Amino acid sequence: MKTPQGLQALIDDGVIDEVMRPLKSGKEAAVYVVRSGDDVRCAKVYKDMAQRSFQQRVQYQEGRKVRGSREARAVGKASKYGRKQQETAWKNTEVDALYQLRDAGVRVPEPYGYYHGVLVMELVTDADGFSAARLGEVELAPDQAREFHQTLVRQVVRMLCCGLIHGDLSPYNVLVGPDGPVVIDFPQVVSAGGNNAARSMLLRDVNNLTAYLGRFAPELLDSWYGEEMWALFEAGELLPDSALTGTFVHDESTIDLDSVRHAINDAREEALIRQQGREAAEEEDA
Repeated sequence: MKTPQGLQALIDDGVIDEVMRPLKSGKEAAVYVVRSGDDVRCAKVYKDMAQRSFQQRVQYQEGRKVRGSREARAVGKASKYGRKQQETAWKNTEVDALYQLRDAGVRVPEPYGYYHGVLVMELVTDADGFSAARLGEVELAPDQAREFHQTLVRQVVRMLCCGLIHGDLSPYNVLVGPDGPVVIDFPQVVSAGGNNAARSMLLRDVNNLTAYLGRFAPELLDSWYGEEMWALFEAGELLPDSALTGTFVHDESTIDLDSVRHAINDAREEALIRQQGREAAEEEDA
């Protein structure tokens, strides 16, 4: 296939040898299957900031650090230079998060490097060697849904122990590998300690997963893992291997449990709408 713009520099530098095929395309980036020597990997090419909305990222960016005082002032003034620095920081955030989470034992694609604004990483495959399906595209037996839910809750805990929240976790940001779920797409990762919306984003992430997997194992809909892990995190007691029960005693004087349950259902519907949007974007790029 014709080499996409953004990947020619990697071929010229010998980082990759060939672009084999497109894998997926979304609002933030396009991902391609590439060959590097005898290895097949994937390359994530971030789209130009003119094609992406910074207005939607304000909530995610709270608490993120910008390198250098000049850069921080420029970003604050929203100057041309500041927007460029903001774009660079947005890309670097996912790269930094991948390495940090990989080292913490979170199930993420293995990163192989960041070259000319392109992230090269592991191509997650299924048991037959084909590109792994997204969790939202597969039907599960009840026992498998329970196992996946337990695995993903543990990944969220490990992320939180690193001070990070995915921020956009859904069945469509999880791939089903031969050893279970693998979490992907981290450009919107949130600082758990520096973002005022951190708790609500964590609960939304967990609720998105629970709502989907609860289709196959309905008892999961009565679990409260997000609230439980956040309470432990706030108390400074959350550990990567903390035993969770999924139970949580709410203060009924300040919370409407029916509203929370409705929020979980809304999260499920939102995930379906997002998937429809991604499919429409892929059709436009095809």
